[in-house]
Amino acid sequence: MARTDFNTLLEAGVHFGHLKRKWNPKMAPYIFMEKNGIHIIDLHKTVVKLDEAAAALKQIAKSGRRVLFVATKKQAKDIVAEKVAAVTMPYVTERWAGGMLTNFPTIRKAVKKMATIDKQIADGLFENFSKREKLQISRQRAKLEKNLGSIADLNRLPAALFVIDVQKEQNAVREAKRLNIPVFAMVDTCCDPTDIDYVIPANDDAAKSIAVVLDTVCAAIAEGLEERKLEREKAETEAEANVDAPVKKEGKTRVKRGVKAAVDAQETAAAEIVAATEETKAE
Repeated sequence: MARTDFNTLLEAGVHFGHLKRKWNPKMAPYIFMEKNGIHIIDLHKTVVKLDEAAAALKQIAKSGRRVLFVATKKQAKDIVAEKVAAVTMPYVTERWAGGMLTNFPTIRKAVKKMATIDKQIADGLFENFSKREKLQISRQRAKLEKNLGSIADLNRLPAALFVIDVQKEQNAVREAKRLNIPVFAMVDTCCDPTDIDYVIPANDDAAKSIAVVLDTVCAAIAEGLEERKLEREKAETEAEANVDAPVKKEGKTRVKRGVKAAVDAQETAAAEIVAATEETKAE
């Protein structure tokens, strides 16, 4: 896995924190200095922490489990939707529905409701409803798609949560901690990193900063998915080889038996000829 580039983070403004008066003292270990009233994040520590997080996310993806990305702030929504969708992971960019994790079965029912509406439309049953019913169902479908469409294929609780702005997404973090789901997060100087399992000290307000961190994270997940795919293909090939092996072995055994039988027949025939010759001479 490629190491995070320090200069790339610097150019993206990942090192810019919040105003000094807004800082959280628990972020002190990740702050390099203060300049013009703004805290500067130590990018050397960001590089280390980002690589640690990327390695962990790669293993999660390689094991076939899912990572749920949460980013409802305006400057992060489109970036997350684009980059996370590319690695086929679920994400929430509109609104964190209370109980999305702690009351997961109810959320799944809402997703199934959306699938039921789609099936009705596909089967033509939708046309049998009145105009008013069609309008109500269409609005309900649109609302479900907006809030839950991006997690429609999340059939079980995620293995991890990746959060951008832990202050804004505190409900999501709280639910994850309650269920012992590990939390990965971009944490700015104004945030409390206490409940975050994998802290990535970084500017969580700038679009460029968010994009460069997500590039690293998504690349790691893509690597994990690719390795999983290769391992599965290898396992399938070995399984096929193991199935074919007895057949090949049996075939070789049959050939050996056939050769032995032919040799025995030749030897028998030769013995009979010799015996016949000796009888003739005796007469």
